[in-house]
Parts: sequence; structure tokens; C-alpha cells
Amino acid sequence: MQDPNEDTEWNDVLRAKGIIGPKQKEAEITEDQIQALMDEAIQRRTNLPHSEGQRDKKINDMSLDELDELEDSEDEAVLEQYRQKRIAEMRATSEKARFGSVREISGQDYISEVTKAGEGIWVVLHLYANGVPLCALIHHHMKQLAVRFPHTKFLRSVATTCIPNFPEKNLPTIFIYHQGAMRKQFIGPLELRGDKLTVEELEFMLGQVGAVSTEITEDPKPQIRDKLLCELEDKSSEFY
Repeated sequence: MQDPNEDTEWNDVLRAKGIIGPKQKEAEITEDQIQALMDEAIQRRTNLPHSEGQRDKKINDMSLDELDELEDSEDEAVLEQYRQKRIAEMRATSEKARFGSVREISGQDYISEVTKAGEGIWVVLHLYANGVPLCALIHHHMKQLAVRFPHTKFLRSVATTCIPNFPEKNLPTIFIYHQGAMRKQFIGPLELRGDKLTVEELEFMLGQVGAVSTEITEDPKPQIRDKLLCELEDKSSEFY
């Protein structure tokens, strides 16, 4: 049978008489091309293995129904992969936030609790002695900070249990560790600002090291103005 879409004089006569319909336009894209585009889109969207029944079957041999099924299974696999990733992230965050209090340790716990605290963990260790007022003050401040910054591990220990013959004049002392390495040490009353130390000042000091994520960016310690300078400023103001 002659193809009615061929460009022949006989077909032109038949079209003019209305015996055959007008010439059909050539398709702009073939079904094979559509299938190829779908194959490429699916392969580009995911690198996950195919389901068990489709794993050994080439994608070019699949029907449209099989391709739809594959696309649905790949979407489910991507969602499941994302879900597992979020669960892992939430578990890691939860583990980091498991502290929230000041724990007492002994010298035997030093390595496991401080130098091997874990990846990404900041450790603030307060060495103290009973009967030292500034040690009691720092412990009070640290209990507040431990609740506010549960990602940071706050510890304290009697100084001589960690370091034999540790001088009491050096108390209180704060060691700050990160991933097993010491990042900062505050030794003695002078470096820890004496009995006027506020919790905001301690938070600022720890934040400057990176041990806590504080929003305090300026030192809250009251600045002591030089008395002589104050007197000169007062006298100079009399001339105005």
C-alpha cells in the first residue's frame, strides 16, 4: 500500500478530492527520544542502586510503566537517605549537648574525661581546694554556665588529685581543652580577676577562647579610670 504521507502527484489529487486526509506533520520528537531523555533524567537524579527486580535490567529496555515505578522507588530511596542523614545529625547534636552540669572528677579520670573527651568537645576544668572563697565563687558561676552551654563539658577536681603538690597560691585554676589539646589556662586569683569576678566576665573569658558560644563581645569588667587622669579632666572642665 502506498504511503498517504508521501509527496506524490497521485496523493495530491486524492487530497484535493478529499479521499485521503491532509499530510501529517512529522513528529518533532520520537518516542525513543522521549525515553532517552527520561533515562538521562533518572540517572542524573540519583546514584542509588536500583531495586532488586530492576537491578540487572538495562534502563533502555524498560517500558514506560517500569520507568515510572523506578522513579517512584528512587524518590523513596532519596527520601530515606535524607532521613537517615538527619537522624545521624540529630544524634550527634544530642550527644554533644549531653552535659549541662559541673561534674566532679579525680586524677584517674583526667585522661578519659579531659584529654580524650571526644571530637569537637570543649572541656573547662576547674582545679580547686576546699576553703578557698574564689574557688567557691567560680564553681557557682560554672554551674550557671554549664546549664546555658550544654555542648561544653564543665568539670572540676581537687587540684592535688590531678597534680600532686599543686600550690594553693595558684588556686583557683581553669584549664581549657579542645580535642585533647590545651587551649588556655587561667592560673591564680589575679588572672581570674579576684572575688569581684562576675558570671558575665567568666562567660566572656571562656568565649574569647572559643569554649562557649557567647553573645558577649565586649569585656563586661568595669574599667578603672586613673585617679590622676580623672582629677585633670575635672579641672579642665572648670575652664568651660
